[in-house]
Amino acid sequence: MAEFTTFEHDVLVIGAGGAGLRAAIEASACGCRVGLVCKSLLGKAHTVMAEGGMAAALANVDERDGWRVHFADTMRGGQYLNNWRMAELHAKEAPDRVRELESWGAVFDRTKEGRILQRNFGGHQYPRLAHVGDRTGLEMIRTLQDHGIHQGIDVHMEVTVVTLLKDGQRIAGALGYDRERGRFRLYRAGAVILATGGIGKAFKVTSNSWEYTGDGHALAYDAGADLKDMEFVQFHPTGMVWPLSVRGILVTEGVRGEGGVLRNSEGRRFMFDDIPDLYKNQTADNEEEGWRYVIGDKNARRPPELLTRDHVARCIVREIKAGRGSPHGGVYLDIGWIKEKISNAEEHIKKKLPSMHHQFKQLAGVDITREPMEVGPTTHYVMGGIDVDGDTQMSTVPGLFAAGECAAGLHGANRLGGNSLSDLVVFGKRAGEYAAKFAKEHGQPTVDQGQADDAMRDSLAPFDRAAESGAENPYEIQHTLQDLMQNNVGIVRNEEEMAAALDGIAKLRGRAKHASAHGHREYNPGWHTCVDLNNLLTVAEGVARSALERTESRGAHFREDHPEKVSDWGQWNLILRKGTDGAMQIERRRIAERPAELTTIIEEMK
Repeated sequence: MAEFTTFEHDVLVIGAGGAGLRAAIEASACGCRVGLVCKSLLGKAHTVMAEGGMAAALANVDERDGWRVHFADTMRGGQYLNNWRMAELHAKEAPDRVRELESWGAVFDRTKEGRILQRNFGGHQYPRLAHVGDRTGLEMIRTLQDHGIHQGIDVHMEVTVVTLLKDGQRIAGALGYDRERGRFRLYRAGAVILATGGIGKAFKVTSNSWEYTGDGHALAYDAGADLKDMEFVQFHPTGMVWPLSVRGILVTEGVRGEGGVLRNSEGRRFMFDDIPDLYKNQTADNEEEGWRYVIGDKNARRPPELLTRDHVARCIVREIKAGRGSPHGGVYLDIGWIKEKISNAEEHIKKKLPSMHHQFKQLAGVDITREPMEVGPTTHYVMGGIDVDGDTQMSTVPGLFAAGECAAGLHGANRLGGNSLSDLVVFGKRAGEYAAKFAKEHGQPTVDQGQADDAMRDSLAPFDRAAESGAENPYEIQHTLQDLMQNNVGIVRNEEEMAAALDGIAKLRGRAKHASAHGHREYNPGWHTCVDLNNLLTVAEGVARSALERTESRGAHFREDHPEKVSDWGQWNLILRKGTDGAMQIERRRIAERPAELTTIIEEMK
């Protein structure tokens, strides 16, 4: 078989975004030898694309905020399918994680009194997002990297992991290859933490970068771990729609948090047309009141543009389908209108939203201080992922942990904006702590060389197929899958289209067995795409199968053939696991009963 290099670690972290870096830092602080593997270069993690801020109940802008309110907001946004323990821990621990980042050098925006400034965001009752302009994720990564490089962590950049290795039932390590030269690497570890992010590249229009091919989800699934809530995919309401070369690139919710309003082609602020009963007592009744809330009047209610993302996305789709959209198939997002309210509007926008100003100026030729942006929904985040224990973040496979977007539970049926960044550091820390504990208690496992040989053989198979008469182009398979998911399992779903998607995925899986790569292993993106296909097909099937099973509409999952929320479905999570025959199995699992004190908090906050 192919040659490989072996690396020994107590804890191996796969993924170097916010969750992976925080997990590596914590495991190292616990005295473990830590390896950190990332698919791209260090610093290129998708966390840098999280712009608006990180949610934490610091109560710096509104003293009425607290962990109980944050907990209730998170549960309500997730339609109560959340892992209540994770929602509780997140709300309680997020403020400490923000202050920890500050102590490590993060430079947050400040109030006049010098405290960390917080802004409004969709679904949050009070201004709660600690931010650095619209570059919060970038500041988080910079801070964690600057702190982490001094902790003795071994960093392995530009490495794709192709399989997890097991010793009996427990995790034993991973096998990967370096993307530059194509040489295999075997990582032996007492515990493995997956922090690989999301699945956005399974869809045609996405805010996600090229790395988001569902690697962690598929690695865990193939290793025998359970996946949960895969039907819940969040389509961010505002991505760029023009020019086509930048379609899907994120337009941060911070634009709406700073006063941006959504208008249709008639110039009407359409979000007032459809306010859910649940939010009517919290939402502004007119434009003036909505504006007063945005600039910091804590007694006013939130503007309708800051309702939950699933609702805003569907309202935008409604306007487009009704023929009231923008010329390029979106709607208008207008922040420049605030010049009617404040004298220094242009400077205010450039200060608060520097990245957005630069992004539209360079990519679309639009000055957002003077012209409205064209925006539309874009695949953004998956609430579903690896099923983990709320306290330890360990999956159903002993020694395999997960944190961040690839882990399920915190967000339930829909994630609130800003909860993602605090999720990374709260549960990244916990995953690192408990993975280190597991590795110390259980010692080093034995790696089965046969598993590694089989994985290397499978990974190199595309080169052997290049000369076959039925060889398939991996890019064509990927593009076909993205079109299939975008058209059949997108924002609005129905049984017929999702059943067709599953049939299409099965056919594409057959074609993927003949995907071929030409040339040699060095600098070969065609080969990388062949390797990614299994992951993309696994997560695509998981989303489609779970969405077909849930015969209701809830959170980010909307079915036009079952448009109502069904109370009984609110008691169940959908679980996916790989059967002994290799087929994907699905089952319902009743949600664990909440403690009485947490239920009381939810009732009080209603």
